[in-house]
Amino acid sequence: MSFVEPFLSPVILFFLLGALAALARSDLAIPESIAKAMSLYLMAAIGLKGGVSVAAHGFEAGLIWAALAALALSFFLPLPAFALLRKVGRLDAANAGAVAAHYGSVSVVTYVTASEMLRIAGTPPAGYMVAALALMETPAIVTGLLLARRGMSGAASKRGSDGLWHEVLLNGAVVLLIGSFVIGMIAGPDRFAPVAPVFEGGFRGILCLFLLDMGLIAVRRLRDARALTLRLAAIAILLPVLNGIVGVAIGSAIGLDVGSAAALGVLAASASYIAVPAAMRLALPAADPGLYLAMSLGITFPFNVVIGIPAIAALARMMAA
Repeated sequence: MSFVEPFLSPVILFFLLGALAALARSDLAIPESIAKAMSLYLMAAIGLKGGVSVAAHGFEAGLIWAALAALALSFFLPLPAFALLRKVGRLDAANAGAVAAHYGSVSVVTYVTASEMLRIAGTPPAGYMVAALALMETPAIVTGLLLARRGMSGAASKRGSDGLWHEVLLNGAVVLLIGSFVIGMIAGPDRFAPVAPVFEGGFRGILCLFLLDMGLIAVRRLRDARALTLRLAAIAILLPVLNGIVGVAIGSAIGLDVGSAAALGVLAASASYIAVPAAMRLALPAADPGLYLAMSLGITFPFNVVIGIPAIAALARMMAA
């Protein structure tokens, strides 16, 4: 696959269409209820197909290694991010902890986009990488909160902690991803076949429309950001580059195939804008949502979709060679 090929994919072109429409201040919009339905569909589809793939091929050694790598990445990636945000980005502890948590967790849509692009390139990730995706959702939240609380007064940092674990562990995205993955494993390929036309046939079309909406939201969120500085914008690009390299290197070192190593790199490079913002609003009300959403959704997400994913895939192929 040539370097230009990913940019000609309808998936990427629909995202660019949404971004250009927002830049032109078009009134193009997708209703919130429809956008939420598309999000639920995509998470259910990716979880189901991952579970079915594991059922078809059985538990592989790669699954255990990928799960351990995913947990380690999610726990430890916020540490250098926090230090960078404090020293270079000049953020206070609350905002640095909140942003760092985003860059240790994952974006489901980035992974879904990457898995589709890798499939088109002939190097699809293993189905068990969905389990790695689900495992990476939560540990970064814990690390980010611990980092933030270390630099804050006790009273401010403990506010909202009673409902934190419920918010983290029973977040809708986590429940749906893990639940659909388990359903796929239980059902297996034969029982999945009757519903396959719904979850496979319409997948790419729904993904195109969803990314159209994400392009609109990303640019509008970035345009409305007030606390975003040039330093922070640079960090929002630097972190996915560094994290992606680390993820691919670890994936290659533990023996994952090219597609799975690239997928681990994409997971490490992505930044959450669903589960982590929900947890941060509850546990760190002192942190600025406009800041961490502008960085994760306004800068890192578009960067990954347009540049990061193809670059990570190329790096994984190079390391395998």
